[in-house]
Amino acid sequence: MESGLSMSSHAEITARFAKAYVKASKAQKGQILDQVVEVTGWSRDNARRRLTTAARPPGAGRQVAKQPRRQRNPKYSYDALKVLQKVWAASGGQCGRYLVTSMALQLDALERHGELVADQDRYSSEVRAELLAMSSATIDRYLRGAKARDQIKGKSTTKPSLLLRSSIKIRKATDEVEASPGFFEGDTVAHCGPTLKGEFGRTLNLTDMHIGWVFTRTVRNNAHTHILAALKSGVHEIPYEVTGLDFDNGTEFLNKAVIKWAAEMEIFFTRSRPYKKNDQATIESKNNHLVRKCGFYYRYDTDEERAVLNRLWRLVNDRFNYLTPTIKPIGYGSNRDGQRRRLYDKPMTPLERLLAARVLSPAQETELLAYRDSLNPAAIGRQIADLQTALIRLAKDKTEQLYLAAIPSALPDIRAGVRLKHKTAS
Repeated sequence: MESGLSMSSHAEITARFAKAYVKASKAQKGQILDQVVEVTGWSRDNARRRLTTAARPPGAGRQVAKQPRRQRNPKYSYDALKVLQKVWAASGGQCGRYLVTSMALQLDALERHGELVADQDRYSSEVRAELLAMSSATIDRYLRGAKARDQIKGKSTTKPSLLLRSSIKIRKATDEVEASPGFFEGDTVAHCGPTLKGEFGRTLNLTDMHIGWVFTRTVRNNAHTHILAALKSGVHEIPYEVTGLDFDNGTEFLNKAVIKWAAEMEIFFTRSRPYKKNDQATIESKNNHLVRKCGFYYRYDTDEERAVLNRLWRLVNDRFNYLTPTIKPIGYGSNRDGQRRRLYDKPMTPLERLLAARVLSPAQETELLAYRDSLNPAAIGRQIADLQTALIRLAKDKTEQLYLAAIPSALPDIRAGVRLKHKTAS
């Protein structure tokens, strides 16, 4: 409801009450608002906004440019930052949530193998205490400049197998995971580069659904003889019993030779639904941040390249299985706003989860712990970097040439000539 007052009258009333309004108590502000609303006919929100604006000194309008915020003094020393970068690199680039859990494990291993020596190269007991006191968010913030970017994407080469597919049980994403170690999801990654023509290497990747243990092996192609040989190696090298295997619908897995072998080994088979990648979300994730991150997207089609890859996978698997914590979903909850959210357990390495499952004998547990203590994270990181350099030397130029050949020419094809429309005689 408007009062019929002029603009100048409104301004005069606002100026009269403005200074008293900003200095008044909460109860007095309510009384002043009542008077202004009664005289002007404004709403209380409008009156409150106009009184607050009128009380500002001249020229104090909306602030366009803010003064840069002064950085507070860092909580941790520069030495701690440099050592943190070294530990992060040796760990394989773990995120803050995982590195804060494995920090003591990483520092103990680096000290044991002489990679970190007290009072040398910025490392000391004070720096160790700082690193152990860092939170996950602080670790991520301090490492922000050292993070690397992802590589280009690859191609999918899965071809559905009609053979025996109806006889294999389907496993969906919503099905419960086995309560004990031994059930693995499996998939192959094609090292084809930009083209599917010709023969190229395939990497078989197995991941335990319960504890996250991984096994990786590169073979010549996806013929069932090579895939079966890699599966046999995995069953032999994994330090506990493999009880089940879950694959997609590819012919490299769903064939008589592989299924017969699994039956003889008393390993039950399941398969995902066609075109439903969420049914194998765990292994699809490993394909990306384990195989692609460490092995890149180059084309590997020679014996030398496959040999380098298999040397690389042994190091990557050791670092992941023994030194890298992971989290597992344990259910659903809600946040403060009542929104549904996923709940995860405490980060643990696959070895720690395997020991907690109590499926090994005391002798096996002692052997695995001794092997973990023999691992040097920094040496593993250096060897992985050397092997990755060898892969780049062997395959980078070849793959880039294939990419260039796959790009269509921007110029038109003029060999056919130009056709002109014939004019008809009038």
